[in-house]
Amino acid sequence: MLHTYINGAISDLKTLIELTKLDNADIQIANHQAIFDRIQQKDELVKEFETKKSLLHREMLILCDKNPHKTLKEILDEKASSLLDDMRNTLEELKILNTNYARSAFAVSEFYNSLIQRVIPHENDGYEHHRPQSHLLKTQA
Repeated sequence: MLHTYINGAISDLKTLIELTKLDNADIQIANHQAIFDRIQQKDELVKEFETKKSLLHREMLILCDKNPHKTLKEILDEKASSLLDDMRNTLEELKILNTNYARSAFAVSEFYNSLIQRVIPHENDGYEHHRPQSHLLKTQA
């Protein structure tokens, strides 16, 4: 069962990687709807991964309980150790892709925020320098 859980977790991670690559490509061309459409699928994959990770953790605890005087490295067979290394590497790849995506998303967010600040007049909050009021749009409350 241990191998099944690890393989399933790796499969989920690889699918998340592919979806994140698509997100990275779509944010570059401002195809935001495609990104939004994938959110639910990615959320479900994350939940599935977490479930498999919990089952994997439980299996490892059972193995440790059966062999209390051995280290985890001694308990796991060669294939399980290799699969865990693969899972760790896949997680690292996903982390890098997510970091790149977060940078792009932050840049897009900053662009839209600065655009809104230029178009819609706003008041100085006392902490930042006074920003010029827009000549395109005036609001009254």
